[in-house]
Amino acid sequence: MYAITGATGNTGKLIAEALLSKGKKVRVIGRDAARLKPLVDKGAEPFAGSLDDAAALTRAFTGTKAVYAIIPPNPTATNLRDYQNKIGEALATAIANARVQHVVNLSSVGGHLSEKVGPGNGLCDQERRLNKLKETQVVHLRPGYFMENLYWNIDLIKKMGINGSALKADLPMPLIATQDIAAEAVRLLLDLKFAGKSVQELLGQRDITMADVTRVLGKSIGKPDLKYVQFPYEEAEKAMIGMGLSPSVTQAYIEMTRAFNDGIVRPTEKRSAKNTTPTSIEQFAKQFAAVYHG
Repeated sequence: MYAITGATGNTGKLIAEALLSKGKKVRVIGRDAARLKPLVDKGAEPFAGSLDDAAALTRAFTGTKAVYAIIPPNPTATNLRDYQNKIGEALATAIANARVQHVVNLSSVGGHLSEKVGPGNGLCDQERRLNKLKETQVVHLRPGYFMENLYWNIDLIKKMGINGSALKADLPMPLIATQDIAAEAVRLLLDLKFAGKSVQELLGQRDITMADVTRVLGKSIGKPDLKYVQFPYEEAEKAMIGMGLSPSVTQAYIEMTRAFNDGIVRPTEKRSAKNTTPTSIEQFAKQFAAVYHG
């Protein structure tokens, strides 16, 4: 039996589906039982509960040989790091109490940094927390910037005819499709050969700038002249607040953007066959176009 937290999210859903397709027993965990139903229809065992409830998670993890652990985003968190640590502590406590032997933990590039990296601060806390579990084998996945984050800009493109963010236009970044993160997690969960505490960086198909990303996306949606604009941090902050993000989450994302722009957040290892994943921005652009025109 595998336990998948965040089972209705970008990575968790794909991981659960892949394991089920291999004939594995899968327990999917989420707050909303109704949203778990599509996975239940495919053979998963549902467990509805909150990820900040250590007692409930202990029951969910009991009898499982491996857990996919994630701290889901919370765009309205009053204090993002406190929220991350509350979830993280519950996950770690449940993993220990249920005596789970193997954990694949979703972290991020820069997961070794505990300050001035926005949401990564709390992910570093969680890496360190899980590393203290003596009887559990843990691998921390550290992916780059999610290609799916680009969906946030669809409204901007439609209304203003530009793509933009506070990220530098000419900054090469490791962008990755979440399906590639899920594929690596599935590989690890099926093998269960990792031991001790380890890190696996996942850097996408290649580094690419936001200017080049915009060119590819523009071509895919029929706007070959689409331009990228770097917004001042203050304007980006106002835009995120306007989208409904809490001040704490907004400040964390601005801090993360500064960390990318200033070179604070970057991979700790050179690109290699091991950390390079297959999906290119050109391939993702087809999915982007489908959502854009949908």
